[in-house]
Amino acid sequence: MKFMKLGSKPDAFQADGNSVRYVSSELATDVIIIVGGVKFYLHKFPLLSKSNRLQKLVVKASEENSDEIRLVDFPGGPKAFEICAKFCYGMTVTLNAYNVVAARCAAEYLEMTEDVDRGNLIFKIEVFLNSSVFRSWKDSIIVLQTTKSLLPWSEDLKVIGRCIDSIASKTSVDPANISWSYTYNRKLAVPDKIIEDGMKLQERIESVPKDWWVEDICELEIDLYKRVMIAVKSKGRMDANVIGEALKTYAVRWLPDSLDALVSDDHTRRNKSLVETIICLLPSDKGVGCSCSFLLKLLKVAILVGADDSQREELVKRISLKLDEASVNDLLIRARSPQTTVYDVELVQSIVKRFVLHENRCQDLDISEKNEKGTSDFILGHGPLLKVGKLMDGYLAEIAHDPNLTLSSFNDIVQSTPESARPIHDGLYKAIDIYLKAHQNLTKSERKKLCGLMDVKKLTMDASMHAAQNDRLPLRVVVQVLFFEQVRAAAGAQAPNSIPRDASQAMTNMDEEWEKPAIVRGPESCKSLRRQMNQMKIKDEEFRKNGKLTKKGSKNSRSGVQLLPSRSRRMFDKLWAVGKKHGENRSSETSGSSQSPTSVAPGETKSSGSSSRQRRHSIS
Repeated sequence: MKFMKLGSKPDAFQADGNSVRYVSSELATDVIIIVGGVKFYLHKFPLLSKSNRLQKLVVKASEENSDEIRLVDFPGGPKAFEICAKFCYGMTVTLNAYNVVAARCAAEYLEMTEDVDRGNLIFKIEVFLNSSVFRSWKDSIIVLQTTKSLLPWSEDLKVIGRCIDSIASKTSVDPANISWSYTYNRKLAVPDKIIEDGMKLQERIESVPKDWWVEDICELEIDLYKRVMIAVKSKGRMDANVIGEALKTYAVRWLPDSLDALVSDDHTRRNKSLVETIICLLPSDKGVGCSCSFLLKLLKVAILVGADDSQREELVKRISLKLDEASVNDLLIRARSPQTTVYDVELVQSIVKRFVLHENRCQDLDISEKNEKGTSDFILGHGPLLKVGKLMDGYLAEIAHDPNLTLSSFNDIVQSTPESARPIHDGLYKAIDIYLKAHQNLTKSERKKLCGLMDVKKLTMDASMHAAQNDRLPLRVVVQVLFFEQVRAAAGAQAPNSIPRDASQAMTNMDEEWEKPAIVRGPESCKSLRRQMNQMKIKDEEFRKNGKLTKKGSKNSRSGVQLLPSRSRRMFDKLWAVGKKHGENRSSETSGSSQSPTSVAPGETKSSGSSSRQRRHSIS
């Protein structure tokens, strides 16, 4: 820290309690000056030789036959006046970053100018400020902090403005040229300390990061911090990412951790001002600067403290540009009244829609370039969209626990992302399963609508195994899962990830048959269907080990169905029959008197009293 010593005489000021100060001298004092409740017993001559204002006040007091002078609203209080008085007496006084502004304001109040005496206090303080204080990084910050209690004097004397300009200029300096300790908040290790001599240029570059200054200015009050950051940005030389890091560091420093402290009556106004200021200071380029996680946390606080709608809208715009960087926890924004859900689902949905629109525009602009680079680059170009698809599946799994979340809201969130964002539906299946578990009073049609959101063809083997044994799913969905897993296993022997066209057509026909209102779901049929998945997994493992599935002497050769276990084969013979003899079975099932040829084992009798669904899927 820089300092300046004035005067050469020993300090003769003494105190008598807390409210009396006097000069120890052989000469009797002849004037009493009262500053902030403290009486100073002094001599007129040294004071009048330096202060124009005291000359006027002494003349006025003499006319009133009084030896007391009261200085009202004296900047800096008794301590600042004592510095000025000691200077008048020629006593030793030390100026530093902590008291120089108070002394400067007090000297201005007392009119200690060059007109009264050459080399007066104002002149000497200005020399000290310009030659030492404003050239020092940490001294400039300390001085700026002391100016708040000295308003409006410090503003009128342009001390604040000069401090801010000094700080902003130093933040733009190339870190390689920094020759002072780059922070006074953090204690540097000895090898990291920056010194004037004995350090090579390369060592300096490695020691000083670009954001070396962000922690130091966090000590400033929000009003001063705002002015400093505006000055830093106006220089036009600061990287947007560094600006974002500075704002994040300041928010962490001043925003309380607890929710109660954040919304308490004592701090709500301050926190609101802080959040709105940080939003105003965000980098002009909305796509860079601050992480999505930080912006979402800022949005949560803005909602809690009641920030202006325009400020929240600005955050939503910025978040939607980089939603793919967010995490599920970031999106869990508490809902406010009158919303009944735990989390603000509508807000997240609006963010997702904006993100998708932005991605679509970007893809339209770059589609030709991506096609030239090939399939791999094209898939990589969808990376953000795929990340958001996975993100929304995780978000759905979290909000699905909410009993107040309506099916329409759940459906809207799912459909807010395009199909291309979900190449695999495992995450969506998990969310649907959680929703079914938390909302057991759903009607049959609602469960059907919910499960219709996922595509069973996009489930992995593990998810299919779970779904096939899931009692909460409609039986129609379970059959679809079993069917496509069997078809996939059969197709795997020919070409990986391929599904025969006739198999897909058969499933479509089966779905149409399944929609008939006469269908009755028997519990035994459900259990028997789910047992097939266990046998499927065994066969799948045998195929992976041996390179082929063991054939069981089946006479059926339709699209690889002969590769299935015998019990599963009999069940799917019926499904194939439904698909391939769709027109014939439609009339026969309407009458309820005929079955698929493979549905009746030798020795069984046909029962016209049983339901069509039980006839098609019973396993002998």
